[in-house]
Amino acid sequence: MLTELVTRLGGTATRAQLLTLATRTDLARSLGRGEVVRVARDRYVLASTDAAVSTAHALSGVLCLTSAALHHGWAVKTLPERPHVAVARNRRLSPGQRAQAEVHRASHQSDDLAGGVATSKDVTLVQCLRSLPFDKALAVADSAARAGDVAALRRAARTARGAGAARVRAVAAAASAEAANPFESVLRAIALDVPGLTVEPQRLITSVTPWVRPDLVDLRLRIVLEADSFEWHGSRAALRRDARRYNLLVADGWIVLRFSWEDVMHDPTHVRTVLTAVTARRTEVACAACPAA
Repeated sequence: MLTELVTRLGGTATRAQLLTLATRTDLARSLGRGEVVRVARDRYVLASTDAAVSTAHALSGVLCLTSAALHHGWAVKTLPERPHVAVARNRRLSPGQRAQAEVHRASHQSDDLAGGVATSKDVTLVQCLRSLPFDKALAVADSAARAGDVAALRRAARTARGAGAARVRAVAAAASAEAANPFESVLRAIALDVPGLTVEPQRLITSVTPWVRPDLVDLRLRIVLEADSFEWHGSRAALRRDARRYNLLVADGWIVLRFSWEDVMHDPTHVRTVLTAVTARRTEVACAACPAA
């Protein structure tokens, strides 16, 4: 259970997140079995994340892209099946060595490395924001912001040059520390691609009592998007709490759309289709309510 939870959280998790759904005994057993690894105070990763460091070392390379992001404690949308490893351009690898990792050819200066294990935070952000699809890049950028690495994000946007530099700046500008996990980041990435829909993460709504702070809010169109995970809303008490909250919002004139982890992560076309249709309908209603010129 813990390994699945950490996977859904993007490969990293805090102690508080794990103990929300598991006991201290469960955590101790997972640590003892080597399923999860403690990498810092109250921070844990999957054993496969930790093993990636050994692979990079064996190839005389460094972790890069999402593997480097995981090393820095940032969550990712999809865990890499094999670690991403950057090696020197002239490094010769046998077929067996190449099979161990997704190999990227690059020449790194000493200041590009983090302890000789991974590309630095700045380099990792530029690589991820430039090379990954927007939703995957936003998941990394949001996690970096959540971890307090806002300065690194700003440097990435400021220093990016050449092909893809505009993409780096766009993702960095969209990054938000308010997104709780990659699930919410990917939902926001889909929403940002819908014309006319402008969502903000964790925006407080005070027109209902008690006040609520949904995952994503479009204030103009009065649309709420919720990233609904069974793990976090699976108890009877949570179901009752959420049902009451959603009903209050609907009674107040909001449209509440709830999306599952499976649809957001694996069927974005469905999510985008729903968002596009609802946005068009709400825009028509808003225009009809406007006074004639």
